[in-house]
Amino acid sequence: MSEPEKLPEMDPSPVANISQSDVRSVHAELVRMHQSDAEVITAEEVGLDQSAVGNLKAEHVAARTSLMGTVSATDLSSQNSIIGYVQAENASVSGYTGAVAARSAEVHQGITGLVAGNDVHVEGSRTVLLIGRNVTGHVTTLIDSRSALIAGLTGGLFAGVMLLLGRMLFGRR
Repeated sequence: MSEPEKLPEMDPSPVANISQSDVRSVHAELVRMHQSDAEVITAEEVGLDQSAVGNLKAEHVAARTSLMGTVSATDLSSQNSIIGYVQAENASVSGYTGAVAARSAEVHQGITGLVAGNDVHVEGSRTVLLIGRNVTGHVTTLIDSRSALIAGLTGGLFAGVMLLLGRMLFGRR
């Protein structure tokens, strides 16, 4: 029985302009998408306009009114977009974001679940949890350090009581 041949590695195309299309995977140096969606994009530079991407890996990303699942980038600039998770050196987001982990993070006009970074600047946004070494701007957080401590102690106490109660009720004799 012969083994299947491996497909040759193809060099990425220099530019991919995608408009009003659905694609599975894009691998190029420069990707521009308008009113399109892609499952995976790997590129040096990506520009999104009213588009959706499941998994995005790039050096530079600029997005406007787009939806992104996970983003791994060096620089990300996103306006009025919805993002699940961002990992970047420098991230600037506005809209709705699940989590941002960046060396330098800017959050403008939106709601973000978790923001973590060395330098965090927030203007007119709400966050659930904010972790940063240098934090500037005006931010409303749902959980501050005191609330997190109380929630942790209460959750631990409740879990301990439930375990003891379960052991007493269902333990072997």
